[in-house]
Amino acid sequence: MATEPTRRTLLLRSGWQTENIGDIAHTAGVLRLLEELLPHHRAILWANALERGVEPMLHRRFPQVEIVSGKLDAKHGPDNDSLANAVEQAHLLLHGSGPSLVASRDVEAWLAFTGKPYGAWGITTQTPDDRTRRILSQAAFIYTRETKSLDHLKDAGVEQPVRAFCPDGTFAIDLRDEDRAAAFMESHGLEEGRFICVVPRLRVTPYYKFKPRVKWTEEKIHSVTELNEKWAELDHAKAREAMIRWVRETGNKVLACPEMTYELDIIQELLIDPLPDDVKPHVVRREEYWLPDEAGSVYRRARAILSFECHSPIIAFAHGTPAIYLRQPQDTIKGQMWYDIGVPKWVFEIEQTDGDQVASRLMDIHNNHDTALAYLNDAMSLAETRFTQAARQIDRFLQTL
Repeated sequence: MATEPTRRTLLLRSGWQTENIGDIAHTAGVLRLLEELLPHHRAILWANALERGVEPMLHRRFPQVEIVSGKLDAKHGPDNDSLANAVEQAHLLLHGSGPSLVASRDVEAWLAFTGKPYGAWGITTQTPDDRTRRILSQAAFIYTRETKSLDHLKDAGVEQPVRAFCPDGTFAIDLRDEDRAAAFMESHGLEEGRFICVVPRLRVTPYYKFKPRVKWTEEKIHSVTELNEKWAELDHAKAREAMIRWVRETGNKVLACPEMTYELDIIQELLIDPLPDDVKPHVVRREEYWLPDEAGSVYRRARAILSFECHSPIIAFAHGTPAIYLRQPQDTIKGQMWYDIGVPKWVFEIEQTDGDQVASRLMDIHNNHDTALAYLNDAMSLAETRFTQAARQIDRFLQTL
């Protein structure tokens, strides 16, 4: 008779910010993976940010998951009873997907205060400094969301029992808000399968404009503004070329929408105002920020997604919709994951791309949709295989505790 696996508790550190549906989606994706691939273990979410309706959204999908927040001090421990109980019960701290070891200070405090192990699932590590290298060297396992990070870990001298590629947890997201999506689409005349979504992005996210705690020097603000202004029109003209061709060849609509809150302010200027007069009436501007459940339900109904942001295409993939990622060189090495999961045809290095190439690939997806869906399914199968392999390794480790 097979031995029943020992039940362990994982404390998932995630939810980096709510100004970005990608950062929200990390959490929901990893929670689903834990639910489906490690069902005999218990997950507690230690969330960094829960505003904008994120907490009730997560509760609706994961009612069994306890959610805690707060800070952990290396000497004095948690700053509230809920977090204290979670820290006491947890056998392992699991750092969720993100652009780096985002919660490195929390991991450091966890190791010092509890002495219990931690691991990372789906992170990017880009030239880790000495402090980060030291923390990563104490991990039980490190799964990076693209393969270039594995090279960086090796170059930094980080050698763990398990270091492997495992895609961003967002590939597993299944959050939906069908009612809200249907109402939005009806109010704007968007018909299922007869519109595309286009997401803008500046080269460097101007965090100082919308996150009060971010304090940039005047020199940095000037440098970032200058860089963004240099490329904004050049980049988005290529997306607009695809929008124009889509509208003129299909007669269908375009939804210009955000992944981050600040993008609501650039949609009109960069995606709509420069369009020809015959195209503008076919473009719908999303005027309010949304959460990944509504966005996912809208993306699911779209013909394709065209995005300068990385995570809207991933959310689209998770819901079965083809997507093209227009990759800007400033957007870290995370874009490597598109090559790693086997969709090189759907990622364009923006400075090596012209608008006609983007438009042609979009129309190819539209005109050969069954082929595009098969291409997408192959990528998702690879992601699921990697998720399963990682979960099995994590489970084996948990059984040793």
